[in-house]
Amino acid sequence: MREVRVIPAIREFASGQGVDQLRPKRKVAGYARVSTDRDDQFTSYEAQVDYYTTMIKANAEWEFVGIYTDEGISGTSTNRREGFKQMIADALAGKIDLIVTKSVSRFARNTVDSLTTIRSLKESKVEVYFEKEGIKTFDSKGELLITIMSSLAQEESRSISENVKWGRRKRFADGQVTVCYTRFLGYDKGPDGNLVVNPEQAKLVRYIFSLFLQGLTFHGIAKRLESEGHKTGSGNSAWYASAVKHILTNVKYKGDALLQKYYIADFLTKKPIVNKGEVPQYYVEKNHEAIITPEIFNLVQKEIEYRAQHVETRNGTHVFSGRIRCGACGGLFGPKVWHSKSKYRKVVWQCNEKYADRHHRCSAPHFYEDTLQDLFVKAVNIVISTKDEIIGNFGKLTEEIFDTSQEESKLEMVKAERLGIVSLMEQLNTENASTVMDQKTYQNRFDKLSKRYAEVHDQLTALEGSIREIKSRKTKTELFLKALKKQERLVTEFTDNLWHSLADHAVIHSKEDVRFIFKNGMEIQV
Repeated sequence: MREVRVIPAIREFASGQGVDQLRPKRKVAGYARVSTDRDDQFTSYEAQVDYYTTMIKANAEWEFVGIYTDEGISGTSTNRREGFKQMIADALAGKIDLIVTKSVSRFARNTVDSLTTIRSLKESKVEVYFEKEGIKTFDSKGELLITIMSSLAQEESRSISENVKWGRRKRFADGQVTVCYTRFLGYDKGPDGNLVVNPEQAKLVRYIFSLFLQGLTFHGIAKRLESEGHKTGSGNSAWYASAVKHILTNVKYKGDALLQKYYIADFLTKKPIVNKGEVPQYYVEKNHEAIITPEIFNLVQKEIEYRAQHVETRNGTHVFSGRIRCGACGGLFGPKVWHSKSKYRKVVWQCNEKYADRHHRCSAPHFYEDTLQDLFVKAVNIVISTKDEIIGNFGKLTEEIFDTSQEESKLEMVKAERLGIVSLMEQLNTENASTVMDQKTYQNRFDKLSKRYAEVHDQLTALEGSIREIKSRKTKTELFLKALKKQERLVTEFTDNLWHSLADHAVIHSKEDVRFIFKNGMEIQV
């Protein structure tokens, strides 16, 4: 009959040592983390480091490797935890046998990260001990317990994230504005936490808006600011077109604030996503002192929209780009280089639609660039010669021509009517829900109200557009008159600044009929 004899396990001996020498002490490291950098959390952070240093050194069978730490970093993902990543790398490299940490939630609040990391460590014979839960990853039940605890920790993170979101949205709904003041050009943080104008930086903001209204593009403004040595909000010397666009489109510069432009969709990744209507936004009017008047700001937005639709040269390589129109077909003129590799090189402006239809070519002629510049100088001098008369006439008529009081009064009436229609629709729905009502009659009444609502809404939109247009023309005229007053004598040569400050666009009908339309709407034919 077979006999089975049990050979009891013995402790492993270290290679190359005598048989009476046991394996070296286990190399042990501690891991400590707090998720915020507040003062009260700092005390907890120091306490964790001190506790695990003392604990590991006090164990005669352990060799202290060190304490790995992450201070003020969230635990929902291991991506940004440099101390954690260094500890895992050292453990996989054989420098650590055992990791001691406070709890599963300190290790990771993401179940996937937690289990993936622990399994990777187990394959390299590295154990993790979670003191609070009393879990050792080498135990048979360790992984099951860790899965459960990590899931609970992840749900805790989800709950915390939802609470934080609710708090932020409540602040937004209350109109509380927060910005990153260290990188926000033009404003400082006031005693009450709100925006306060920084006078010196405000001058630069106004300069940027002025350059754009003169005709410079985002790219052109960035290059100008760099060449003149201006600093960005964060103190950098390099300017980018995107930064200029952000300044020109930021409603905070007109004293308002748009809140929740971004939101966090996934509490694990914490990646901000542009809010395109997924969550509510909040618009706060007159929240703080404006640097740019609403009229100038709205004019800039309209100009940005116009350029996006009409200006084909986006990087602003030429002042005429998108501003020379064809009187024959309505298209835009563009630059063409003739004899580019010879001494006869010339830049001509030609209708972009000239050869679009082979059978019916556009009849508009081409113009040499310097010819267009000379013609514009003539037009400007015609305006300057009657400068006093123009300034006098427009000075008297500006308020009368650009008065929007009638439109605004009608707008309020239309708004009131729209509100009344909404109230009637709500009453109809309530009546239909609470009483027995013929559904055909209900639908007819509802359809009539809906149709009227659509008509009123269209009227409202048209009136708002008309008011914006009138105010835009008023602002353009005021800027034109301001620039014209600076022209004390007739001009002798074309400059980019002259074109930007006075001209809106030009229309070419023929060689003998070129018309320049100025910012105040005046048309001069030369």
